[in-house]
Amino acid sequence: MPTKTLQIPTADGHADAFAAFPVHGGQHPGVLLYADGFGIRPVLREMARELAGHGYYVLVPNFFYRHGPAPVIELPEHIGEEARPAVFAQLMPLIEAHTADRVLRDADAYLGFLTAQPEVGAGPVAVTGYCIGGLLATRTAAAHPGRIAALAAFHGPVGADGPDSLSRLSAEVHFGHAESDLTPEALGELNKALDAAGVGYTSEIYPGTVHGFTMSDTDAFDPAALQRHWDRLLPLLGRTLTRS
Repeated sequence: MPTKTLQIPTADGHADAFAAFPVHGGQHPGVLLYADGFGIRPVLREMARELAGHGYYVLVPNFFYRHGPAPVIELPEHIGEEARPAVFAQLMPLIEAHTADRVLRDADAYLGFLTAQPEVGAGPVAVTGYCIGGLLATRTAAAHPGRIAALAAFHGPVGADGPDSLSRLSAEVHFGHAESDLTPEALGELNKALDAAGVGYTSEIYPGTVHGFTMSDTDAFDPAALQRHWDRLLPLLGRTLTRS
């Protein structure tokens, strides 16, 4: 699977990024993929390549670029429970500094860069994300309703900005929630906001999961839930993105 390391010009500098795209030439639908809070690392590259193998140009920006290139902090090969306190002690200041204003400025740059790539076809793109990346994906889709046809987020705090943000969505949506992150009552409230937005959506709790279930380099990993994520994501992209 062809890959590239790229530099995305932004209002605040340059964001390093990873891109994966199909082996065969021509143009492909674009997907902006936001990593989880641990950032770009081997498992994210593997997931981007997997998605690209289904016919998409996948751009994964380092949204912590203001603090240095990825990996911004040193990560163990496996992020187990023993390692998490030290890792989060380093990550939380970066996450807290990544304000909504920064997210939206960067989203403008990422989308402009993605759609300008010669391998990316004309038309709307999709955005997806994991953990905090799910919130970034949701903010991006809400801010660019005419440019984004599909939004998917997994174990992410997608309702953090309230129902007014969700009301601005026009993309078809899939939210896959961890059982440890969301109660059925909270899911009902979130889905009411999606109903009010008038968008097509699925929003469900993946049974038996904990936060981070898609990430194979963590203790939260659930292989069945990862497959369920692909079973939801790929049909969503297939329905909403135009192929050349």
